Amino acid sequence: MRTTETRVAIAGAGVVGVAFGMARFCFGLTLPELRVDPGLSTTGVPEAVLGLIAGGTFAGFLAGIVCAPLLAARRGPRAPTTVGGVCGALGALIVVLAGSPGVLAVGAVLAGSAAGWVWAPYSDIARATVDPDRRPRLLSFISTGTCGGLVLIAVIAVAASTTWRAAWAAVAVCSALAALLNLRWVPAVPPTPVADRRPVPWRALRLPALYAVVYQAGTAVAFTYSADVATRAGLSSGVRPVLFVIIGVLGLAGLFTGAMTARVGPPRVAAGCLLTIGVALLLLAFGDRSPVIALLAAAVFAAPYMVGAATLAVWTGSVASSDPGRALSVAMVVGALGAIAAPVVVGALVTALGLPVLLVAFAVLCGGVGAGLVRSRST
Repeated sequence: MRTTETRVAIAGAGVVGVAFGMARFCFGLTLPELRVDPGLSTTGVPEAVLGLIAGGTFAGFLAGIVCAPLLAARRGPRAPTTVGGVCGALGALIVVLAGSPGVLAVGAVLAGSAAGWVWAPYSDIARATVDPDRRPRLLSFISTGTCGGLVLIAVIAVAASTTWRAAWAAVAVCSALAALLNLRWVPAVPPTPVADRRPVPWRALRLPALYAVVYQAGTAVAFTYSADVATRAGLSSGVRPVLFVIIGVLGLAGLFTGAMTARVGPPRVAAGCLLTIGVALLLLAFGDRSPVIALLAAAVFAAPYMVGAATLAVWTGSVASSDPGRALSVAMVVGALGAIAAPVVVGALVTALGLPVLLVAFAVLCGGVGAGLVRSRST
């Protein structure tokens, strides 16, 4: 890759890796310890509260998505990526200092917003810095940075197995470092003049938006409860992070998203991702019966998670090439609604129905929409 493209790729992968792989999903990884920590509540944090906080982190994600294009329109697309790093660092620091579920929620939501701030702007940065035929490759590389973040947070969780607060402290430090690297290596692309902006093709975005809703709902549930299922299966706190290592390593398949979408089209790749995520959720529903099943669920989930994220960026960019960042933001805003609602629904119903039943329900949802996309003729 050329020098500018290489720097954008590395810095972008670092920012996305920390925001998505660490800040956004550290809550799910540390959830078993949060639930029973007397430093937060002497009686334990209720399931409904944990579900609300998990949903709140995705509400923060939605807020970042909504605000990112507004800031980018005034200061250029690099500005929101910097804000995302600050939100990740400050939010994680608040979590470290939390002495109650309320303060924990504030920090977790702020940290969760980091991912919303940073993802879509890189579509505009890619449009300004590389040729059209190289953009899918660059976006795939940046999106797959999440793999590195997942592996890193897993390693940190093992090293800091005595306290969940140490894991969040690492998120704060890494967020700050990624933001600084981003400022140094990513060029300050000017905002797109208002006169040059074209209307968002709403009709063409219907299928990407539908996919985003179901994809975000399925992945939110998987990440929020995978560590919990692994705990019930008998995996110790020192072994549970292996789930994230598996997802991070096997998720490197996301690097090939550009080639896959070029060969069969984004809708078909998206369909395959949803169908496979559905299989992973089915395995997770029975994961508490065996550590092997819990680990297998993570292995099946890895590739469609990373390929699925990159596919959304490539898909929206192909249907709105003149303004890919805004198109991706629109799809992400709609998709974030699924990510917000899914953990809240599970938290509210898990006592009455049980986690396995709810995981099966989301598996059916993913499979059904995936099957519908297979039959779609939209490109």
